[in-house]
Amino acid sequence: MAKTIMIQGTMSSAGKSLLCAGLCRVFKQDGWRVAPFKSQNMSSFAYTSQEGLLMSQAQALQAEAAAIPPDVRMNPILLKPESNMGSQVIVNGVSRGHMKAADYFRYKTSLIPDILQAFHSLSDANDIIVIEGAGSPAEINLKDNDIVNMGLAKLCQSPVLLVGDIDRGGVFAQLFGTMALLTKEEQDIIKGVIINKFRGDLDLLKPGIQMIEGLTHKPVIGVLPMLDINLPEEDSQSMQLCQAASAPDQGMKAEAKAERESQYDGLAQAIRDAMDMKNIYQIMNAGL
Repeated sequence: MAKTIMIQGTMSSAGKSLLCAGLCRVFKQDGWRVAPFKSQNMSSFAYTSQEGLLMSQAQALQAEAAAIPPDVRMNPILLKPESNMGSQVIVNGVSRGHMKAADYFRYKTSLIPDILQAFHSLSDANDIIVIEGAGSPAEINLKDNDIVNMGLAKLCQSPVLLVGDIDRGGVFAQLFGTMALLTKEEQDIIKGVIINKFRGDLDLLKPGIQMIEGLTHKPVIGVLPMLDINLPEEDSQSMQLCQAASAPDQGMKAEAKAERESQYDGLAQAIRDAMDMKNIYQIMNAGL
């Protein structure tokens, strides 16, 4: 059974996907067999695997960072929005048709066996699984029957790191407010916090770090700077660069892949420089 670390965010676009990609590259560089996992993702675009199955582009990118082929087990549920009230539901790479949001909310717990089968299959084949949450674990209107944040952490028995986006402002309120809306059991699952997209003088941030550690009783594992990382956004067609290409496109595809490889390495180095990787390994080894 693989060791796990889960990245949850205080909001959407806090930097979870790229942080997971960077951790995949760090663990790969350290000699571990590592794979990404996200039980459910929502995106307008899908990656098509070599088997013709559909999955999230974010997990395809993370797989590339881990130097392994994308696999639908890394994202067993993909929701492709088709209206403001519903999505196409894709399970294990195959569409199950369109569902209204309310219908899917009632239906989703029936997919837990698919989630666990995918997770355990990946876990048996790897040393480390890097799990990505979705949105925020403090979306209290959606917490019942959660299968992607704290609900998933419990199913997978995974410790969690909570990441907040300081570039949007109010990062300490993000972190404290998220923790305050969680149950005591859920708070205990969080083993540390990360401040992402920092600009400026770190010394000016240190009093706030000390205060948030005192308020939440969680260590700040790292402060990641705002990075000049030019990797494809999750909800864009640019991830198609990862797909198989026809012969005339091979040179361009190879050049683009080489650029992404350089970006993964840069992201991994930034994580090593800014985050306490020794502590992260200790958290993973301790588990829940």
